[in-house]
Amino acid sequence: MKGIIVAAGYGTRFLPVTKTIPKEMLPLLNKPAIAFIVEEFIASGITEIIIISSRRKKSLEDYFDQEAELQAIFTREGKPDKLALVAPPPAHFAFVRQTEMRGTGHALLQAAPLLGNEPCVVAFPDDIHFGSVPLARQLIAVYEATGCCVLSSVHEPGDVSRYGVIDPAPDGLHMKGFVEKPKAGSEPSHEISIGRYLYTPEFFQYLAEGWQRHQGGEYYHLYALEKMMRQNKVAWKRLDGLRLDTGEPDGYLDAILEYAWMQAGSRKVIESFIARKK
Repeated sequence: MKGIIVAAGYGTRFLPVTKTIPKEMLPLLNKPAIAFIVEEFIASGITEIIIISSRRKKSLEDYFDQEAELQAIFTREGKPDKLALVAPPPAHFAFVRQTEMRGTGHALLQAAPLLGNEPCVVAFPDDIHFGSVPLARQLIAVYEATGCCVLSSVHEPGDVSRYGVIDPAPDGLHMKGFVEKPKAGSEPSHEISIGRYLYTPEFFQYLAEGWQRHQGGEYYHLYALEKMMRQNKVAWKRLDGLRLDTGEPDGYLDAILEYAWMQAGSRKVIESFIARKK
């Protein structure tokens, strides 16, 4: 099982900082968002990771590479705690570039030749997960039980008209449809799709087929997904745990606060700030 992280976008919601810094490198305290996804993959047994990037994002490659100078300094100074902080993760990374922003379906096709006919978990770094069982591992468990592609979801009891919404099959496991931004009151469920998917090799065959028929503009994954759903080969899994959405500035701030609240030292800073504002 391989992992793919889609990190090619411009991150325009975070301008001006994303003019030079990839959105995926924006930190929650001292750790960039993309590092949480890599940790999730590794904890799920995925150690071959493909990162889809684009021009101006070489810092992604540098972050997961050896940092020889700092490693030498910390080794010489006998500081194993700091040495551990700069050590690259125990995984093999491959980087491919999407040279034109032509949609996520097109981006995934750039990584397809590296998959070796294996299933893969695809992650969008906007969604960070915390829980006792890593989200990728949750999707893998459903795949192992069904052999299907798997979409992750969260239950949204309110308005879902801004989201992609899962239309569940009667068995509560498979999907019979997927509705993008349904009109209020017409939604098939309140299960909204989030940025974690498990795709089988067959999915990528349909993805390539759809690209050949594509008439222009951005290309997404819906053609392949619909082909698989018609064959009852797509399942869904509501995540167990906490999902943090860093896709826009307000959500990113909320994610920082949630993560900081988990850290004893940082929680004191938040409590002190709140006390000053009363």
